[in-house]
Amino acid sequence: MYRYDDIDREFLADRSAEFRDQVNRRLAGELTEDQFKPLRLMNGLYLQLHAYMLRIAIPYGSMDSRQLRKLAWIARKYDKGYGHFTTRTNLQFHWIKLADTPDILDHLASVDMHAIQTSGNCIRNTTADPYAGATPEEVDDPRVWSEAIRQWSSLHPEFSYLPRKFKIAITAAPKDRTAARVHDIGLAIKRNRKGDLGFEVMVGGGLGATPHVGPTIREFLPAEQLLSYLEAILRVYNRLGRRDNRTKARIKILVASLGAEEFGRQVEAEWAAIGAGSDLPAGEMARIRAAFATKTFETLPERSESFEVAKSADPAFARFVRNNVKAHRAPGYAIVEISLKAIGETPGDASADQMEVIADLGERYGQDDIRVTHEQNIVLPHVKLDDLPAVHAALAKAGLATPNINLISDIIACPGLDYCALANARAIPVAQHIAERFANQDRAELIGELKIKISGCINACGHHHVGHIGILGVDKKGEEFYQLTLGGSGAEDASVGKVLGPALPANRVAEAIDAMVDVYLSQRQTGERFLDTLRRTGPAPFKEAVYADAH
Repeated sequence: MYRYDDIDREFLADRSAEFRDQVNRRLAGELTEDQFKPLRLMNGLYLQLHAYMLRIAIPYGSMDSRQLRKLAWIARKYDKGYGHFTTRTNLQFHWIKLADTPDILDHLASVDMHAIQTSGNCIRNTTADPYAGATPEEVDDPRVWSEAIRQWSSLHPEFSYLPRKFKIAITAAPKDRTAARVHDIGLAIKRNRKGDLGFEVMVGGGLGATPHVGPTIREFLPAEQLLSYLEAILRVYNRLGRRDNRTKARIKILVASLGAEEFGRQVEAEWAAIGAGSDLPAGEMARIRAAFATKTFETLPERSESFEVAKSADPAFARFVRNNVKAHRAPGYAIVEISLKAIGETPGDASADQMEVIADLGERYGQDDIRVTHEQNIVLPHVKLDDLPAVHAALAKAGLATPNINLISDIIACPGLDYCALANARAIPVAQHIAERFANQDRAELIGELKIKISGCINACGHHHVGHIGILGVDKKGEEFYQLTLGGSGAEDASVGKVLGPALPANRVAEAIDAMVDVYLSQRQTGERFLDTLRRTGPAPFKEAVYADAH
């Protein structure tokens, strides 16, 4: 894990002091809201429906127990006792008082955290595989490159005022856990036939009102030339991106209008003009890589007798292992994914008490390494098989042992109209109703992988476009309705879902999903996921099941 140095800490202290002065001037009436808005957004502070919201940066979703305990402390002292983990692997506090924000930033800085570049038209938090450094599938550790991008992009003077916000994701395994193809830039770490390390570069993905799957503009970019190539992409975007129309300002619109081939040609020309001199020196990359050196794992047998006995003795533990425990690169270890999707609760929320439990478990059993996933869950990437029963018992006691990772109740949902001033409809209650309808764990496992994603408006913070079933809240003359989409995916087989039919009232959404699940269970072939069956049959039988009563 990357550690800040004295220069980093001095900068954070200065930045916090600067914002304290800006807040004081706002409270004294010396700054209007219009004058203050760009200043607060540069520090991750939003004004939402009921209060200020502060978005905390968790670079590539990685933190330690000290940092998570501090977030729990802030939640308890300055918020309502909880925080909300987001699809950018950040944390949001939704009930912040303006006068408290400078103190909060000071507390964050004391544990090497901040809220810089969590808002504004700049390069946001880079998303990386939450299983990085643990999964046996990965080609290289994507956190190394995410940290290089963080250092390169933070306060970069040329890219601090882009046409629109800008998001990057890095995947390093065949299974994409970052939604790389629906980012402004998606990077897939690969090796060529010679064994050289490099990146497939995808540009122009994104969701919102006009969703796009990003096309590949370079099949293989030598790894050591990453930053200069990113600079070339950003320069082309900065020069040609629309600044006269906010809805057409994202890079996806530029790539679509020019065509991927022409955009790629312009990037290559810009890159040739830049040269490789803007890349990090090998020594600097080595310094960053050293911060993510492979953990020291004990030499353990692949099979743990105590673990196997616990599985046989406790059906609840066995179910948790089936759904929430993944293979690790080191014998005798496992990756544990902690669901923040307990049935009937708000997806992505964790109480201060729960954060402290996770921090304690990460410190005691997980080599003090804690990750946030873009699907709003938490990962302990390095847990011994022998320790899994104790970890599960502690999670169960804290209400954190829901065994539903990748199942139908593992729902992504934005805060929606319960919090957000931009939303048209609520997302949280819809997610809760669906989860409650599919609370039977045997049925959920029978259904298998089914990703439901819900957004309260077209900005798509809930990634509804790439849900196997997507749900978009819309406003119809003051009433909340929900448009269903089918066939989306944010994984390596990325696709944008298609609208199924007319929007439904809130009280019909869960039953519509139940009807579609019944169609899937009746038509699936051996080994097929919901998405596989849908792609084979097309949407017609699912549409018929949802709208049969309307005929």
